Amino acid sequence: MSEELAFGHAFLFVPVFVGSGALVWFWLPQTPGPLKLALLMCVFGMAFFALRHRPGFWRTGILIAALVTAGMALAAWETARLGTVVLDTPVTTWVRGTVTARETTDRGYWRYTVALAKTSDPELRRPPMRITLLSRSRETPVNIGGGIEGRARLSPPSGAALPGLNDFAFDSYFRGIGAVGYFYGKPRSVPGSEGTGTSGIATWRAGIGETIARWREAVGARIRGTIGGDAGAIAAALVTAEERAIGRPTIEALREAGLAHVLAISGLNMVLAAGTFLIGARTLLSLVPGLAHRFAIKKLAAGGALIMVFAYILISGGAVSAVRSWIMISIMLIAVFFDRPSISLRNVALSALIILAVTPSAITGPGFQMSFAATVALVAGYAFWRERPGRESLPATRAANRWTGPLKAAGGFFAGLLLSSLIGGLSTMIYSAGHFHRLAAYGLIGNLLAMPIISIFVMPFGLLAMLLMPFGLDRYPLLVMGQGLDWMISIAQMVASWGGEVTTGRIPQQAFLLIAAGGALACLFRTWLAISGLMIVAAGLVVVSLSGMEQPDMVIAEDGRLVAMIRQAQASSNRTKPPDFVFSQWQRALRLEDHRGPQQKPELAIVDAAEAASGEEPTETRATKPPIDRDAARNVIRTLLASAAPGRFLCVAKQWCAATAAQGWRIVTVDDARFIGVACDEADIVVTPAMLRFRTCRSGALLFSGQSLRRTGAVEIFGTGAGTADKADGRAAMRMVFAQAQLQLPWAQHRTYDWRSGQFDAGGTVE
Repeated sequence: MSEELAFGHAFLFVPVFVGSGALVWFWLPQTPGPLKLALLMCVFGMAFFALRHRPGFWRTGILIAALVTAGMALAAWETARLGTVVLDTPVTTWVRGTVTARETTDRGYWRYTVALAKTSDPELRRPPMRITLLSRSRETPVNIGGGIEGRARLSPPSGAALPGLNDFAFDSYFRGIGAVGYFYGKPRSVPGSEGTGTSGIATWRAGIGETIARWREAVGARIRGTIGGDAGAIAAALVTAEERAIGRPTIEALREAGLAHVLAISGLNMVLAAGTFLIGARTLLSLVPGLAHRFAIKKLAAGGALIMVFAYILISGGAVSAVRSWIMISIMLIAVFFDRPSISLRNVALSALIILAVTPSAITGPGFQMSFAATVALVAGYAFWRERPGRESLPATRAANRWTGPLKAAGGFFAGLLLSSLIGGLSTMIYSAGHFHRLAAYGLIGNLLAMPIISIFVMPFGLLAMLLMPFGLDRYPLLVMGQGLDWMISIAQMVASWGGEVTTGRIPQQAFLLIAAGGALACLFRTWLAISGLMIVAAGLVVVSLSGMEQPDMVIAEDGRLVAMIRQAQASSNRTKPPDFVFSQWQRALRLEDHRGPQQKPELAIVDAAEAASGEEPTETRATKPPIDRDAARNVIRTLLASAAPGRFLCVAKQWCAATAAQGWRIVTVDDARFIGVACDEADIVVTPAMLRFRTCRSGALLFSGQSLRRTGAVEIFGTGAGTADKADGRAAMRMVFAQAQLQLPWAQHRTYDWRSGQFDAGGTVE
């Protein structure tokens, strides 16, 4: 350990402990406030100051505790500072606001980010400040900074599709987005609001943001207009980070080929852009007679590159990977001014600390984790290669074989490409499996084939096009860039056609933490202690191999519209075409290979209810529907339960579906709320999207309604053995796991809000 301290590596662990504190705060079911954490940090700080001259275990432990507490305090402060208002329940209303950003999709639709100014018919009691709305109109869009209004369907950001998966409400909260939805018809352009009631600083920031958004939109439109197709959409994404215009098949091909990282503005893009500018500017300056003798042209070129990457980060939207890359590149370029080493783990640690100080919530996302994991591994690998034994003897060998210089240079390029792709792929593999539940088996081959094209044709000519765009001379560089991207897409499609994607499913949290922590230690330590990190990684792999994730027997989506029975690798659902957004996550997380849709029995439709559609708001139209014949409905549901094939739903469209699970459970899903009473009498489990006033069935059946699922989120049900159920022997007892187990967290509290009373449910816990 003393040798590690002599290397000055203690600083490298500062962001590790600060980030761990932030993760702990976001994970806790009951979170302490920023004031309590600040006081606790002061206590640890005073204790460390008192022990500053006593090196040893206690001083180190107190320092670690102070750093962890600092991370928790930063997370608490960011959460309190944002205070995003999240919409509590889906609603159709008239909205009016100001467009702060817009982005086109691959279908030619427009997605607006709107600063909401007013709602009406009905007027919302808790209106969110910012929302995103999709307009399916392909006509001239509303300008950024202009006013927009129209009737829209608003919904809260969706939660996790299954317990442990990504919570989109969390992401939206920290992006300041309180609702998502779409316009009915074409929205109208109206005069923009003047922003009354806001401070001058807020108005100035909003104006700057709108100006940058206009630049991004104009640059992206010009690139897409010049190149066209998916290549043009990818080229625009490499500059502005707007990815929605890329076709879904192309995105899937890039993911399966291990090239999806190209779409993110990360270290690769930033290094290639900065490196191209630095080398090009230095070369041009060296051609000026006498300039190199009077000035340090390397530092002049570094200054120009510093300005260029600052403009790049402004126009790229500020994603975590882009900010991390910008900070690192800026530190490297500033190091040139002081003749200091630019590539080091200290620079990586410093950039991580800056991001954690401003946006500690970023550490929970795959962007931060994968970006820093790859960067730390690559920098550590570079340091190991630079300090390898016998390196000093290489120049003499090269001098003796100068005629092989070009060949060795090419070999060195491809060897470096192979090693960097291998190191980057291995270092991010656990995060890809943990967050996305899939791996690209042929990702190394895809990167080896595509990266030379990206390094030679795509990024250099893209940079040249951006420099020439103000003068209107960007067309031909963009065409070269587009040709390179066409080649990259062809490579991705070829590699994807080999079928090399591996679906990993969910992995145990213990294994994820062990492998991630072990990988970090292996990269940060320089002595034999690095072996301890490899041992921890091995322990994580053992946990993965010995303790697989338990498969649920039944899953319910958080809106109550999709229900599936799980049997090994097959899902039998109540929808012929389940919604892809939710079901694709189920497929990857549960490693599902087959989907069985329901069988239909249209002849069993209740006549009075045949025309009653479930719609999007069942409770609003329930009062206008005629009553049903309960005896006829009871006969129908009994027939459905008796006729349904084991483990498969049998449905009457727009009314209900029934199935008998392998565990003996009688399951009924109800689209028409008038059938709920009969379903409760005949089933063990009843699921409906209707927002019911009551929470339980009088018969004792388990009821999942839109109202209860709003509090619990998605549900997994596990059978725990036969002969222990309440209703009859031979039916397995149930164990339920909820996606949303704690409702007092700021990004989940909207689930407890009652718009009728205007109050939050004081209980705040899942029942």
